[in-house]
Amino acid sequence: MKNLNNETKGLFLGLVGVAIFSMTLPATRIAIGSFSPWFISDGRVVGAGILAALALIFTRQKFPNHRQIVQLYVIGLMIGLGFPFLATAAMSSLPASHGAITLALQPLTTALVAAFRAGERPSFLFWAASLTGSGAVIWYALAQGGGSLEPADLMLLGAVAASGIGYAEGARLSRELGSWQVISWVMVLIWPVLAIMMGFEIARTGTAPLFNAPLEAWLCVLYVAVLSQYIGFFAWYRGLAMGGVARVGQLQLLQPFMTLVLSSFLLGEKITLITALVAVVVVGAVAIGRKAPVALRQVTQTTPPIPCASLEIAELQE
Repeated sequence: MKNLNNETKGLFLGLVGVAIFSMTLPATRIAIGSFSPWFISDGRVVGAGILAALALIFTRQKFPNHRQIVQLYVIGLMIGLGFPFLATAAMSSLPASHGAITLALQPLTTALVAAFRAGERPSFLFWAASLTGSGAVIWYALAQGGGSLEPADLMLLGAVAASGIGYAEGARLSRELGSWQVISWVMVLIWPVLAIMMGFEIARTGTAPLFNAPLEAWLCVLYVAVLSQYIGFFAWYRGLAMGGVARVGQLQLLQPFMTLVLSSFLLGEKITLITALVAVVVVGAVAIGRKAPVALRQVTQTTPPIPCASLEIAELQE
């Protein structure tokens, strides 16, 4: 990859990150057959936190300052607590293919949060695309739920919002700390809380499920802890830094299709025609929204703005 420019490298790393994330829902769905949703959501962060602590100690990273710690806790609340908890709980009653459609709104949500934090003014086309994609998702959820939204659907939408905030804030802070350092500090800082919660969950359910779980379930828990919750962010945040959020973020549009294929292959879930059509509509709406003009407005800021859908930030480096 030495002869490739930063943009191409960033796109490649971003694709690696998306490919890793696309396996999260199917792996979670398999693990739920043997473990409680709370054990999985807590365990993925506990496992990632141990690896993160070792990486930070081994490389002798400087401890973040007070402002950065606050930002890291915000990111941790979103991608370390909010997204894993909500997505895992939703997957206990919904097929992974259903979740893939809802989570297709992630790139648009990330752009919306970034635009808001950067003080930008989205165009009419941007909002129209956003409403179209959101409307398609809500219609799909209503159709699948017999005319009403299920609690699991609301959980997935909450997971989408949490990931959008976490991605945008993570991209912002990676300018100062570096991409892998951000996710590492996040995992370390929230580790104590999740470790305590995991301990309570084990005390509640007993240790029998842990010893009786098949190897397949444990491998899935290991996947979401090591790859989905930690290593995937190495590639993802680094890809954003090298190729720019606008370009690399587009690769998230491939994630629902990857998840649908994996769900069909691993879980035997059928990809219905309506599911495929909604996926196309949502991805199309997100693609239009990410390309729509977003004008800058003057705002007073004490910290650098987040990269957003209309800005190329190839200069964003660790």
